[in-house]
Amino acid sequence: MSINEEELKKKLTPEQYHILREKGTETPFSGEHLNNKEEGTYTCMACGHELFSSDTKFDSGTGWPSFSDVAKSDNVELVDDSDHGINRIEVKCANCDSHLGHVFEDGPTPTGKRYCINSACLNFKKQ
Repeated sequence: MSINEEELKKKLTPEQYHILREKGTETPFSGEHLNNKEEGTYTCMACGHELFSSDTKFDSGTGWPSFSDVAKSDNVELVDDSDHGINRIEVKCANCDSHLGHVFEDGPTPTGKRYCINSACLNFKKQ
């Protein structure tokens, strides 16, 4: 999907744009979805692509919404990220190439994954 950056700048807040398009991050424990316990679907704030289900959301204690799995494996792209001298795996929206956060191998079973995602990147659709 092709993204019109000027339209996106109008649609998003400056913080959302910085995180989604410039690989920023939000302050831990500040995001609106961190403590959301409602059932529903989390979608990409930039393009609306389905990313995560509330069924896989858990409290990791890290300060960002965490998920043990994605809604569909081809809805996100995982990319090696060595920015800031740290080797991590970046999570990006497969539809619009927006930065979402990172995935770590310290999550709960059965996946063992912790998708650590910025609230600013997510829109929540209540079930």
